[in-house]
Amino acid sequence: MEGKSATDRPEASLPKRHPLGPLTAQEITQSAHLIRGCWPPDIACHFKVITLLEPAKVELVPYLAAERAGQDPDSIHRRAFVVYYFRGTHNLHEATVNLTANKVESNARLGPFMHPNGDGEEIVAVEKALLAHPDVQAEIAKLELPKGSVVVADPWIYGSDGIKDGSFYDDKRAMQCFLYMRDPQNSSEPDSCHYAFPLPISPVVDPNTLELIRIDLLPTGLDETVKPLAPWQAAPPSEYIPEAQTLRTDLKPLRVVQPEGVSFTVDDFSDLGRLIRWQKWDFKVGFNQREGMVLYDVHYDNKPLFYRLSLSDMAIPYADPRHPFHRKAAFDLGDAGAGIMANNLQLGCDCLGSIYYMGGVVADSYGRPVEMPNVICVHEQDAGILWKHTNYRTNRAVVVRNRELVLQTILTVSNYEYILSFVFNTAGDLTYEARATGILSTQPLDLELTKTPHPFGTAVHPGVLGGFHQHFFSLRIDPMVAGHGNAVIFDEAVAMPRDPTLNPHGVGYTVRRTEVRTSGGFDVDPSTNRTFKVVNPAVRNRVNGAAAGYKVVVPPMQAILADADSFHHRRAEFADRSIYVTRYAEGELYAGGLYTNQSRGGTGVRRWAERKDSLAGGDPVVWVQFGINHIPRAEDFPVMPVETLRVTLRPVNFFDRNPALDVPPSEQETSYSVSLNPPAEPDVEAGLGGMTLGGVDGQMRYSCASHGGL
Repeated sequence: MEGKSATDRPEASLPKRHPLGPLTAQEITQSAHLIRGCWPPDIACHFKVITLLEPAKVELVPYLAAERAGQDPDSIHRRAFVVYYFRGTHNLHEATVNLTANKVESNARLGPFMHPNGDGEEIVAVEKALLAHPDVQAEIAKLELPKGSVVVADPWIYGSDGIKDGSFYDDKRAMQCFLYMRDPQNSSEPDSCHYAFPLPISPVVDPNTLELIRIDLLPTGLDETVKPLAPWQAAPPSEYIPEAQTLRTDLKPLRVVQPEGVSFTVDDFSDLGRLIRWQKWDFKVGFNQREGMVLYDVHYDNKPLFYRLSLSDMAIPYADPRHPFHRKAAFDLGDAGAGIMANNLQLGCDCLGSIYYMGGVVADSYGRPVEMPNVICVHEQDAGILWKHTNYRTNRAVVVRNRELVLQTILTVSNYEYILSFVFNTAGDLTYEARATGILSTQPLDLELTKTPHPFGTAVHPGVLGGFHQHFFSLRIDPMVAGHGNAVIFDEAVAMPRDPTLNPHGVGYTVRRTEVRTSGGFDVDPSTNRTFKVVNPAVRNRVNGAAAGYKVVVPPMQAILADADSFHHRRAEFADRSIYVTRYAEGELYAGGLYTNQSRGGTGVRRWAERKDSLAGGDPVVWVQFGINHIPRAEDFPVMPVETLRVTLRPVNFFDRNPALDVPPSEQETSYSVSLNPPAEPDVEAGLGGMTLGGVDGQMRYSCASHGGL
């Protein structure tokens, strides 16, 4: 876990207690103190979650409306949601703490198959304990590794398979640990890419007691056969750190400069919450242990758009059916936490230009606040041309560039990185972008099979298999497009049948509209250009009378390939449909359910959609799924170039015309672009054989805002 202890972090004497403000260090300490007070002094608590419990929507909507109207809203009690163990046991509890009233409102022990997230301290403790265990050391010794070798462990969430037989079970929380080795020729380098040296030994550890449950040996061939451990066969390293490369020398510096400063403002709406205003946009930004960055109360030109936006869940099911890989399925938000795993972002590395940073505070396992600096960076960027038109009769071109505001956070979840951003532009678009990078979770492969096609992965290095897997993201959209009372529709472009009068040439097509009247799951269909929209039936466009709306532009994805009876499919409740629509219900924030660790399914968005709730009355929640099927390639190792996915929320008949018409055109006087071409004065008119290109008196007009071209 990054960050430093914030136990002694100074607090304002009169902090702003906004109902959406992230928990402060003092509130985390208060929550832990109240929970400990429920039990005898000899019981130690291992805290897993201490986070803001957001108020009910029925309370919060009038609060936000009054706040926006400049009125003094009625206060709302602040509450914390707390999940904790009795340290060293499997006794798991869930509690609600009323911070305003300074009391514990509920406190209950949870039943079987409900397991919380891992945490950084726990992962370090598991790695240390298993590597010191004599049984693990005895198995490693059979590999006869080079003298001085350093073994590294990656503790993974155990997953689920429903098996309970002796030391094989998933009802208690466990971790499946995969072993690797640093380059034995450079074992003192702590950043050596150990994923280039996977070992065929996989201990299973109880993370609560740190006991060794069993040791699995991994299949290293083309089938499920597990071979006796044999001496390690030498293989070359594959390093990603710059000092191990011969770096290019022909890249000149590239700088982002804003000589007059940025065009956005940032204000505090609470101790840790920020209100951002930029180019007619305004919205609140929060940060929590599970989702990381959350947006609230999003408006454009004082028009309501979205009540709440967040990345709700992620699932990464693997395709290798062999034990123990058949359980390998990560839910990085529910199993770990976007807030816990957020990077401390750095100037000039993660974010370029003029940057505003936001920090956060999370709780450690002892209930102490830990400061997380620079977990969100806010900056502007140029994204090419937003719109342009050249009047060929006058040769005047008007060009407006696409300025964007980016809010970015980066997660490191063991081997993998996710770069996650909300991106706003000046035409009313709001985009969610996910970039996947980092290092493949590798498996050992018999060295002689490196060039043999493998049924479950790609050999990315001698003796190293990158397993096939899928990445699924679920974006939760709680809309208030042009106000509350929204509906969800989808439009499809369909060919018209030939008709001797209406469509005699067979070229006609029209748009068919379907309203989503009950909760359910739906798919994107490129063959009909199926497009989902959130509309407000009570607000009509002044030009055409259409309901004001926003459409969801989502890339098509291949649904989860694990079959419907598999635990992969049952647990990843959002991975089978591109769109789910549910009726708003309190507490339904996470598409995979509240507890994803070793879950059995049946507690997430698929189950909620199956209720077939009526959407009449206008309070839908839209869950947008997008992802990739990652078939690894050699170029993905030892570190993967980013793969980018974007979901865009775009106005449809929300505005009366292009909302970016008032954006100033791009001018050389402000952009200071530099031509690298030698000066030349081509005789364009002479080359046209007496023809002219129009313009004023037939003259070409050149400038960034007015220039000619055919």
